[in-house]
Amino acid sequence: MGFRIDCLQYCNWSETVFRQMRAGGLDAVHVTIAYHETFRETVLRMEAWNERFARHADLIAPAGSAAEIREIAASGRTAIVFGAQNPSPIEDDIGLVEILYRLGLRIMQLSYNNQSLLATGCYEAEDPGLTRMGRAVVAEMNRVGMVVDMSHSADRSTLEAMEVSSRPIAITHANPASWHPARRNFSDDVLRALGASGGMLGLSLYPHHLKDGSDCTLQQFCEGAAIAAELVGAENLGIGSDLCQDQPDSVVEWMRTGRWTRAVDYGEGSAAAPGFPPQPDWFRDNRDFPGLAEGLRHAGFSAPEVDGIMGENWMRFFEAGFGPGAA
Repeated sequence: MGFRIDCLQYCNWSETVFRQMRAGGLDAVHVTIAYHETFRETVLRMEAWNERFARHADLIAPAGSAAEIREIAASGRTAIVFGAQNPSPIEDDIGLVEILYRLGLRIMQLSYNNQSLLATGCYEAEDPGLTRMGRAVVAEMNRVGMVVDMSHSADRSTLEAMEVSSRPIAITHANPASWHPARRNFSDDVLRALGASGGMLGLSLYPHHLKDGSDCTLQQFCEGAAIAAELVGAENLGIGSDLCQDQPDSVVEWMRTGRWTRAVDYGEGSAAAPGFPPQPDWFRDNRDFPGLAEGLRHAGFSAPEVDGIMGENWMRFFEAGFGPGAA
Protein backbone atom coordinates (compact mmCIF):
# COMPACT_ATOMS: atom_id res chain seq x y z
CA MET A 1 0.00 0.00 0.00
CA GLY A 2 1.31 3.44 -0.96
CA PHE A 3 0.79 6.80 0.67
CA ARG A 4 -2.74 7.85 1.58
CA ILE A 5 -3.36 11.58 1.19
CA ASP A 6 -6.48 13.72 1.35
CA CYS A 7 -5.85 17.05 -0.36
CA LEU A 8 -8.66 19.04 1.27
CA GLN A 9 -10.37 19.01 4.64
CA TYR A 10 -11.84 21.67 6.93
CA CYS A 11 -13.06 19.73 9.94
CA ASN A 12 -13.81 20.97 13.43
CA TRP A 13 -10.37 19.80 14.51
CA SER A 14 -10.18 17.62 17.60
CA GLU A 15 -8.37 14.61 19.01
CA THR A 16 -11.28 12.52 17.72
CA VAL A 17 -10.70 13.67 14.14
CA PHE A 18 -6.94 13.17 14.40
CA ARG A 19 -7.40 9.63 15.76
CA GLN A 20 -9.80 8.89 12.93
CA MET A 21 -7.12 10.07 10.47
CA ARG A 22 -4.75 7.53 11.97
CA ALA A 23 -7.43 4.81 11.91
CA GLY A 24 -8.01 5.53 8.22
CA GLY A 25 -4.31 5.35 7.45
CA LEU A 26 -3.98 8.99 6.36
CA ASP A 27 -0.34 9.91 5.84
CA ALA A 28 -1.08 13.55 5.00
CA VAL A 29 -4.03 15.94 4.94
CA HIS A 30 -4.17 19.36 3.29
CA VAL A 31 -6.11 21.53 5.76
CA THR A 32 -7.76 24.87 5.05
CA ILE A 33 -6.53 27.62 7.35
CA ALA A 34 -8.22 30.55 5.57
CA TYR A 35 -11.40 31.34 3.65
CA HIS A 36 -11.89 35.11 3.97
CA GLU A 37 -9.29 35.76 6.66
CA THR A 38 -6.84 38.64 6.42
CA PHE A 39 -3.11 38.10 6.91
CA ARG A 40 -3.25 38.67 10.67
CA GLU A 41 -6.29 36.42 11.05
CA THR A 42 -4.52 33.70 9.10
CA VAL A 43 -1.54 33.94 11.45
CA LEU A 44 -3.96 33.42 14.34
CA ARG A 45 -5.18 30.22 12.64
CA MET A 46 -1.54 29.11 12.43
CA GLU A 47 -1.13 29.83 16.14
CA ALA A 48 -4.11 27.59 16.86
CA TRP A 49 -2.52 24.83 14.79
CA ASN A 50 0.75 25.17 16.70
CA GLU A 51 -1.22 24.48 19.87
CA ARG A 52 -2.76 21.40 18.25
CA PHE A 53 0.66 20.16 17.12
CA ALA A 54 1.94 20.48 20.71
CA ARG A 55 -1.16 18.90 22.27
CA HIS A 56 -1.41 16.02 19.79
CA ALA A 57 2.24 15.48 18.90
CA ASP A 58 1.70 11.72 18.92
CA LEU A 59 -0.90 12.00 16.12
CA ILE A 60 -0.05 14.96 13.84
CA ALA A 61 2.85 17.18 12.77
CA PRO A 62 3.29 20.09 10.30
CA ALA A 63 4.78 19.39 6.87
CA GLY A 64 6.07 21.80 4.24
CA SER A 65 7.75 19.35 1.88
CA ALA A 66 7.32 15.85 0.50
CA ALA A 67 10.36 14.77 2.52
CA GLU A 68 8.72 15.96 5.73
CA ILE A 69 5.52 14.09 4.81
CA ARG A 70 7.57 10.92 4.39
CA GLU A 71 9.32 11.41 7.74
CA ILE A 72 6.08 12.10 9.60
CA ALA A 73 4.30 9.17 7.98
CA ALA A 74 7.21 6.88 8.89
CA SER A 75 6.78 7.96 12.52
CA GLY A 76 3.16 6.76 12.51
CA ARG A 77 1.60 10.23 12.44
CA THR A 78 -0.39 12.28 9.93
CA ALA A 79 1.34 15.20 8.21
CA ILE A 80 -0.65 18.44 8.09
CA VAL A 81 -0.18 20.70 5.05
CA PHE A 82 -1.53 24.26 5.24
CA GLY A 83 -3.65 25.74 2.46
CA ALA A 84 -5.87 28.79 1.84
CA GLN A 85 -9.09 28.68 -0.16
CA ASN A 86 -8.87 32.38 -1.07
CA PRO A 87 -6.01 34.81 -1.66
CA SER A 88 -7.39 37.07 1.10
CA PRO A 89 -4.39 36.31 3.40
CA ILE A 90 -2.07 38.17 1.00
CA GLU A 91 -4.47 41.14 0.98
CA ASP A 92 -3.16 43.43 -1.78
CA ASP A 93 0.53 42.79 -1.09
CA ILE A 94 2.46 40.34 -3.28
CA GLY A 95 5.28 40.30 -0.71
CA LEU A 96 3.03 38.36 1.66
CA VAL A 97 3.20 35.32 -0.65
CA GLU A 98 6.76 34.63 0.44
CA ILE A 99 6.02 35.50 4.07
CA LEU A 100 3.12 33.04 4.16
CA TYR A 101 5.26 30.41 2.45
CA ARG A 102 7.88 30.83 5.18
CA LEU A 103 5.10 30.45 7.77
CA GLY A 104 4.08 27.15 6.21
CA LEU A 105 1.40 27.90 3.59
CA ARG A 106 1.89 25.52 0.66
CA ILE A 107 -1.34 25.73 -1.38
CA MET A 108 -3.49 28.78 -2.22
CA GLN A 109 -6.61 29.24 -4.32
CA LEU A 110 -6.71 32.30 -6.55
CA SER A 111 -10.43 32.86 -5.89
CA TYR A 112 -13.27 31.51 -3.78
CA ASN A 113 -16.56 31.61 -5.74
CA ASN A 114 -16.38 35.42 -6.22
CA GLN A 115 -14.08 37.72 -8.14
CA SER A 116 -10.85 38.31 -6.23
CA LEU A 117 -7.92 40.59 -6.89
CA LEU A 118 -6.35 37.67 -8.77
CA ALA A 119 -9.02 35.67 -10.62
CA THR A 120 -12.73 35.04 -11.12
CA GLY A 121 -14.77 32.68 -9.00
CA CYS A 122 -17.20 30.16 -10.44
CA TYR A 123 -20.29 32.04 -9.20
CA GLU A 124 -19.63 35.21 -11.23
CA ALA A 125 -21.65 35.83 -14.41
CA GLU A 126 -18.58 36.89 -16.41
CA ASP A 127 -15.01 35.59 -16.31
CA PRO A 128 -12.40 38.00 -17.69
CA GLY A 129 -9.58 35.66 -16.63
CA LEU A 130 -6.56 36.37 -14.48
CA THR A 131 -5.98 39.97 -13.45
CA ARG A 132 -2.63 41.71 -13.79
CA MET A 133 -2.01 41.03 -10.11
CA GLY A 134 -3.14 37.44 -10.59
CA ARG A 135 -0.45 36.82 -13.19
CA ALA A 136 2.19 38.39 -10.96
CA VAL A 137 1.08 36.34 -7.95
CA VAL A 138 1.15 33.10 -9.95
CA ALA A 139 4.75 33.87 -10.92
CA GLU A 140 5.60 34.59 -7.29
CA MET A 141 3.91 31.37 -6.11
CA ASN A 142 5.92 29.48 -8.72
CA ARG A 143 9.11 31.13 -7.47
CA VAL A 144 8.65 30.25 -3.80
CA GLY A 145 7.07 26.85 -4.40
CA MET A 146 3.44 27.39 -3.40
CA VAL A 147 0.86 25.39 -5.36
CA VAL A 148 -1.75 27.28 -7.40
CA ASP A 149 -5.22 25.88 -6.65
CA MET A 150 -8.23 26.77 -8.84
CA SER A 151 -10.93 24.68 -7.14
CA HIS A 152 -13.47 27.51 -6.79
CA SER A 153 -12.52 29.44 -9.93
CA ALA A 154 -14.28 29.93 -13.26
CA ASP A 155 -13.18 28.21 -16.46
CA ARG A 156 -11.27 30.97 -18.26
CA SER A 157 -9.38 31.94 -15.12
CA THR A 158 -8.49 28.30 -14.54
CA LEU A 159 -7.26 27.78 -18.09
CA GLU A 160 -5.20 30.98 -17.93
CA ALA A 161 -3.66 29.87 -14.63
CA MET A 162 -2.48 26.69 -16.37
CA GLU A 163 -1.01 28.75 -19.22
CA VAL A 164 0.71 31.32 -17.01
CA SER A 165 2.05 28.97 -14.34
CA SER A 166 5.52 27.53 -14.89
CA ARG A 167 4.55 24.60 -12.67
CA PRO A 168 1.49 22.34 -12.93
CA ILE A 169 -1.49 23.63 -10.98
CA ALA A 170 -4.09 21.75 -8.93
CA ILE A 171 -7.84 21.58 -8.61
CA THR A 172 -7.74 20.05 -5.16
CA HIS A 173 -11.45 19.30 -4.66
CA ALA A 174 -13.93 19.04 -7.53
CA ASN A 175 -15.44 16.52 -9.95
CA PRO A 176 -16.28 16.39 -13.68
CA ALA A 177 -19.34 18.45 -14.58
CA SER A 178 -20.13 15.85 -17.25
CA TRP A 179 -20.71 13.38 -14.40
CA HIS A 180 -22.59 15.81 -12.14
CA PRO A 181 -23.34 19.32 -13.46
CA ALA A 182 -22.69 21.34 -10.31
CA ARG A 183 -21.37 24.86 -10.74
CA ARG A 184 -18.30 23.93 -8.70
CA ASN A 185 -17.48 20.96 -10.93
CA PHE A 186 -15.36 21.45 -14.05
CA SER A 187 -16.00 21.04 -17.75
CA ASP A 188 -14.37 18.32 -19.82
CA ASP A 189 -12.32 20.93 -21.68
CA VAL A 190 -10.82 22.32 -18.48
CA LEU A 191 -10.07 18.86 -17.10
CA ARG A 192 -8.44 17.71 -20.33
CA ALA A 193 -6.23 20.80 -20.26
CA LEU A 194 -5.42 20.15 -16.60
CA GLY A 195 -4.27 16.61 -17.37
CA ALA A 196 -2.32 17.67 -20.44
CA SER A 197 -0.41 20.22 -18.35
CA GLY A 198 0.45 17.68 -15.65
CA GLY A 199 -1.94 19.20 -13.12
CA MET A 200 -3.80 17.29 -10.43
CA LEU A 201 -7.52 16.82 -9.78
CA GLY A 202 -8.65 15.86 -6.28
CA LEU A 203 -12.00 14.08 -6.36
CA SER A 204 -14.48 15.73 -4.02
CA LEU A 205 -16.78 13.84 -1.63
CA TYR A 206 -18.79 16.90 -0.63
CA PRO A 207 -22.46 16.01 -1.32
CA HIS A 208 -23.25 19.07 -3.47
CA HIS A 209 -20.47 17.92 -5.83
CA LEU A 210 -21.81 14.34 -6.06
CA LYS A 211 -24.43 12.80 -8.32
CA ASP A 212 -27.59 12.38 -6.17
CA GLY A 213 -25.96 14.36 -3.37
CA SER A 214 -25.91 12.64 0.01
CA ASP A 215 -27.57 9.60 -1.61
CA CYS A 216 -24.68 9.08 -4.02
CA THR A 217 -23.43 5.51 -3.84
CA LEU A 218 -19.81 4.41 -3.74
CA GLN A 219 -20.34 2.77 -7.12
CA GLN A 220 -21.59 6.06 -8.58
CA PHE A 221 -18.60 7.91 -7.12
CA CYS A 222 -16.22 5.40 -8.66
CA GLU A 223 -18.00 5.76 -12.01
CA GLY A 224 -17.32 9.50 -11.73
CA ALA A 225 -13.70 8.72 -10.90
CA ALA A 226 -13.46 6.64 -14.08
CA ILE A 227 -14.78 9.56 -16.12
CA ALA A 228 -12.25 11.86 -14.46
CA ALA A 229 -9.45 9.40 -15.22
CA GLU A 230 -10.37 9.45 -18.90
CA LEU A 231 -10.15 13.25 -18.88
CA VAL A 232 -7.05 14.00 -16.79
CA GLY A 233 -5.35 10.59 -16.75
CA ALA A 234 -5.33 8.27 -13.75
CA GLU A 235 -1.80 9.47 -12.95
CA ASN A 236 -3.15 13.00 -12.35
CA LEU A 237 -6.01 11.96 -10.07
CA GLY A 238 -6.23 12.01 -6.28
CA ILE A 239 -8.67 12.56 -3.44
CA GLY A 240 -9.65 15.99 -2.08
CA SER A 241 -12.63 15.00 0.03
CA ASP A 242 -13.72 18.49 1.19
CA LEU A 243 -14.66 16.82 4.48
CA CYS A 244 -16.11 19.35 6.94
CA GLN A 245 -16.75 16.95 9.81
CA ASP A 246 -18.36 18.19 13.05
CA GLN A 247 -18.62 21.79 11.87
CA PRO A 248 -21.61 23.91 12.96
CA ASP A 249 -23.80 25.40 10.23
CA SER A 250 -22.44 28.86 11.10
CA VAL A 251 -19.16 27.79 9.49
CA VAL A 252 -20.71 27.08 6.10
CA GLU A 253 -22.27 30.56 6.26
CA TRP A 254 -18.77 32.01 6.81
CA MET A 255 -17.45 30.01 3.85
CA ARG A 256 -20.12 31.29 1.46
CA THR A 257 -20.80 34.77 2.81
CA GLY A 258 -17.63 35.97 4.51
CA ARG A 259 -17.72 39.77 4.72
CA TRP A 260 -18.66 40.56 1.13
CA THR A 261 -22.43 40.74 1.65
CA ARG A 262 -24.90 41.41 4.46
CA ALA A 263 -27.26 38.83 3.02
CA VAL A 264 -26.86 35.10 3.57
CA ASP A 265 -25.48 33.38 0.49
CA TYR A 266 -26.79 29.83 0.70
CA GLY A 267 -24.76 28.61 -2.24
CA GLU A 268 -25.49 26.02 -4.86
CA GLY A 269 -28.02 23.31 -4.07
CA SER A 270 -28.54 24.47 -0.51
CA ALA A 271 -31.33 27.07 -0.46
CA ALA A 272 -33.75 24.62 1.17
CA ALA A 273 -31.14 23.39 3.66
CA PRO A 274 -28.56 26.14 4.25
CA GLY A 275 -26.37 24.07 6.59
CA PHE A 276 -23.92 21.30 5.81
CA PRO A 277 -25.48 18.38 3.91
CA PRO A 278 -25.06 14.90 5.41
CA GLN A 279 -22.13 12.88 4.12
CA PRO A 280 -22.81 9.69 2.13
CA ASP A 281 -22.98 6.70 4.47
CA TRP A 282 -19.85 5.18 2.85
CA PHE A 283 -17.73 8.25 3.64
CA ARG A 284 -18.69 9.71 7.00
CA ASP A 285 -15.18 10.42 8.28
CA ASN A 286 -11.51 9.53 7.79
CA ARG A 287 -12.01 5.96 8.99
CA ASP A 288 -13.85 5.27 5.72
CA PHE A 289 -10.84 6.16 3.57
CA PRO A 290 -9.85 2.50 2.98
CA GLY A 291 -13.30 1.84 1.51
CA LEU A 292 -12.54 4.27 -1.31
CA ALA A 293 -9.62 2.11 -2.39
CA GLU A 294 -11.80 -0.98 -2.33
CA GLY A 295 -14.46 0.77 -4.41
CA LEU A 296 -11.93 1.90 -6.99
CA ARG A 297 -10.59 -1.65 -7.30
CA HIS A 298 -14.10 -2.99 -7.86
CA ALA A 299 -14.64 -0.27 -10.49
CA GLY A 300 -11.77 -1.65 -12.56
CA PHE A 301 -8.81 0.51 -11.60
CA SER A 302 -5.54 -1.41 -11.45
CA ALA A 303 -3.62 -1.77 -8.18
CA PRO A 304 -1.00 0.86 -9.20
CA GLU A 305 -3.79 3.24 -10.31
CA VAL A 306 -5.59 2.82 -6.98
CA ASP A 307 -2.37 3.48 -5.05
CA GLY A 308 -1.83 6.57 -7.19
CA ILE A 309 -5.32 7.97 -6.62
CA MET A 310 -5.22 7.25 -2.90
CA GLY A 311 -2.07 9.31 -2.42
CA GLU A 312 0.96 8.40 -4.49
CA ASN A 313 0.00 10.89 -7.20
CA TRP A 314 -0.25 13.71 -4.66
CA MET A 315 3.16 12.77 -3.28
CA ARG A 316 4.71 12.99 -6.73
CA PHE A 317 2.99 16.34 -7.28
CA PHE A 318 4.20 17.68 -3.92
CA GLU A 319 7.76 16.56 -4.70
CA ALA A 320 7.74 18.79 -7.77
CA GLY A 321 5.50 21.57 -6.50
CA PHE A 322 6.63 22.46 -2.98
CA GLY A 323 9.67 24.66 -2.50
CA PRO A 324 11.90 26.80 -4.72
CA GLY A 325 14.36 23.97 -5.33
CA ALA A 326 11.71 21.97 -7.19
CA ALA A 327 11.32 24.35 -10.13
